[in-house]
Amino acid sequence: MPTLTRKPLSWFKTDPNQPRKHFDAAELQALGNSLKIKQLQPVVARSDGTLEIGERRYRAAGEVGVKELDVIITDEELSETEIRIYQLMENIHRVELSDPEKCSACEELVQLNPGWTNKDLATRLNLTVGTITKYRSAYRCIPQVKQALDEGRIGITAVYEISRAEPAQQADLLTRHVAGLSRDGLSAHIRKQKKAATPQIRTKRIACPLPSGVSITASGQELSLDDFIEALGEAQKEARKAREQGLDSRTFGAVMKDKARKR
Repeated sequence: MPTLTRKPLSWFKTDPNQPRKHFDAAELQALGNSLKIKQLQPVVARSDGTLEIGERRYRAAGEVGVKELDVIITDEELSETEIRIYQLMENIHRVELSDPEKCSACEELVQLNPGWTNKDLATRLNLTVGTITKYRSAYRCIPQVKQALDEGRIGITAVYEISRAEPAQQADLLTRHVAGLSRDGLSAHIRKQKKAATPQIRTKRIACPLPSGVSITASGQELSLDDFIEALGEAQKEARKAREQGLDSRTFGAVMKDKARKR
């Protein structure tokens, strides 16, 4: 008969033949942080400690220093075929909440706790503030935008972009996006609208010292704050690409200088 117990990580052994071969480091960190708060679902292992279900949870626990895991120890003798079937079923049939469901759940939690900020909610769910801001953006939009999200006609990233515009402009932006305007196109269109509505003070150099001690500086011909924000976004995209390519900071700087010269 299967038994539910708690075992130290050292007791477990991974199954080298399990179907999942890739484990994303950022996802493991996030999952590990949630395990620190509460393990909602036990892993499943054989009597010798070999994991049948839950290797992600096991690895995530090790990443963040969780020492023990709840485990169901099965006494059923399974063939290799049966084990593979159970492992595949566990992964293939796992379905995440949809974006509209996540939006509604986040908003409901804030309604239940009126004093919570996005940061409070992010801390409790082990998510970034940016993720929570994105999910709550649907409730800063006109009803037509929320309806389009619920019906699957637009995605949550487009909803976030539209939420940055004034309500009077959102219907037009929704129409443009459904007609084919990309998320980046939405962002550019919103910036143009804001530029037209707000007088722009421009300067040749913007310096932004951060609390971490790092200072970010942008220079160019008559930079506005919107130009600075756009430049930071472009720099962030290029830096992420460079990190994926395995470049260090010095090489990244040299590559960007070379690209600027060619332009």
